[in-house]
Amino acid sequence: MTRVHEGWGQGPDDHYEALADRFRCIFSDIRAGAVDREVNRKLPHDEIRLLVDAGFTAVRVPEEFGGAGISLPALFSLLVELGEADSNVAQSLRAHFSFVEIVLNSDRKQWRETWLRRIAVGAVVGAGRSEAGNDVRQGIRSTRLTQTNGVWRLSGTKFYSTGLLYSDWADVSASGDDGEIYAVTVRTDAEGVVREDDWSGFGQRLTASGTTHYHDVVVEEAEIRPDKQRFPYSQAFLQLAHLATLAGIGRAAASEAALAVRERKRSFSSGNSALVRDDPQILQVVGRLRGAAYAAGALVLQNAFALERAWVASRSRDEERIREAREMTDLEVAQAQSIVIELILQSTSLLFDTLGASSTLAANALDRFWRNARTLATHNPRFYKDRIAGDFAVNGNPPPDQWKVGVA
Repeated sequence: MTRVHEGWGQGPDDHYEALADRFRCIFSDIRAGAVDREVNRKLPHDEIRLLVDAGFTAVRVPEEFGGAGISLPALFSLLVELGEADSNVAQSLRAHFSFVEIVLNSDRKQWRETWLRRIAVGAVVGAGRSEAGNDVRQGIRSTRLTQTNGVWRLSGTKFYSTGLLYSDWADVSASGDDGEIYAVTVRTDAEGVVREDDWSGFGQRLTASGTTHYHDVVVEEAEIRPDKQRFPYSQAFLQLAHLATLAGIGRAAASEAALAVRERKRSFSSGNSALVRDDPQILQVVGRLRGAAYAAGALVLQNAFALERAWVASRSRDEERIREAREMTDLEVAQAQSIVIELILQSTSLLFDTLGASSTLAANALDRFWRNARTLATHNPRFYKDRIAGDFAVNGNPPPDQWKVGVA
């Protein structure tokens, strides 16, 4: 069944359904085990490996290097579907897909081609940038990259290491002895890399977003690059990954609520029918859940088209064109952020109004939708994005480039 026949609307292009069909059986299997993993805290190692083996993590790699070469709207449409299956799995791959964009936009031909081939055969890259505590907002890192007797070594501690337990490589930011910030790719099984499963957030519990220690890890010089060598639309890309996951949560919440209402036999004497499935007030609530998920998905797709324009602009080498595309992309995502978050937070709470007290039983794990949405919504505060959109509308000021978090 296509997304159109499920009521979620048309995909980004005429080829999307054939592309998505390659992965929908895996998405279905992932969704089938989501509650069990949530209740029993089972990390999705196997589920992510199924996606890797099917080529999902290489969909943006050009065909000449062994990937599918898909567009950004197609990628984010797939991420919505994956988020619908399990938002933990979708977020766990966020850093990987961001790294793929870094590779695609790199001017270092040999490094670019090496990494495209690695990703095409299944290499997965996880997060290694954020540090907990009083790291400095300007970008200085307590994690250090040093050279002694010609050998480069990496030492430090990272937090929010999302997806790293499922990854073959880590993309780590570090301060060099020269005061510059570098990005370093190291194997996660290298001597001195210690990954901990200590993420204690109340949502997105299975994303492996905890601590990673780097103890004098030997680094290949070829895997060192200036951290500023990212991609122009990285800020919007990373935020849109969260919005895609939120849209997926909205779809899953709406679908699970509908199924529960369809199968429910008990009803209230103050209701409107003997069966809940025939109660017009309950149907209205389920309809609101569907509408919220539909609107969120439509906004994500519209944002993805803006990202595609920024990607095309980045290939032009025209700095003015690149800057303008980046600003408009950041603005579009900022304008969508508050709306998507509000829709999904409301709907993941409202779904309980369709059911009785039994819906709160831990075994049903329906609370995971709100917890996961609330956790994702804490990234990059939405009220700042409202201000940014308002400042553009009133004063014509573009969104700031590359926000950072830390001590001023």
